[in-house]
Amino acid sequence: VGSLLSSYGWYILLAAVAVYLLVQKVSRSLAARPGGPGAAEAAEEPDVVVRRQEALAAARLRMQEELNAQAERYKEKQRQLEEEKRRQKIAMWESMQEGKSYKGNLKLNQQQEAESGASTSAVPRSKPNKKPLRGGGYNPLSGEGGGTCSWRPGRRG
Repeated sequence: VGSLLSSYGWYILLAAVAVYLLVQKVSRSLAARPGGPGAAEAAEEPDVVVRRQEALAAARLRMQEELNAQAERYKEKQRQLEEEKRRQKIAMWESMQEGKSYKGNLKLNQQQEAESGASTSAVPRSKPNKKPLRGGGYNPLSGEGGGTCSWRPGRRG
């Protein structure tokens, strides 16, 4: 027995600690589980269960009605967008029949919409002056200014 403890003593001690920790963890998880022992004692009253189920059904119904209303609003919005596209196509076709440039007409329509949108807002915003990211003399196709990053195709054949 002495030779067994001297050879495997540390291993036996570590195994015992691991088993102890495992038993503690399992007992805590069983105690925390709602369906564990004592679940029969914690059985709820039937009228409480019925009220909870009715409240859950009412909440589901309310959420479903809200979802249906959102779907209707989305469909109406899509219908309006489709109608606007159809009007633009008709206007473009009529301008083409009259011999006018339909692209210019389309741009004018967009500008009028932008102006009407800008008139509803209080202050129109101006873009700040931005400096260019690269100098004016930069040309990626010239091969200059690239430094060490130059690529050449390999030999054919």
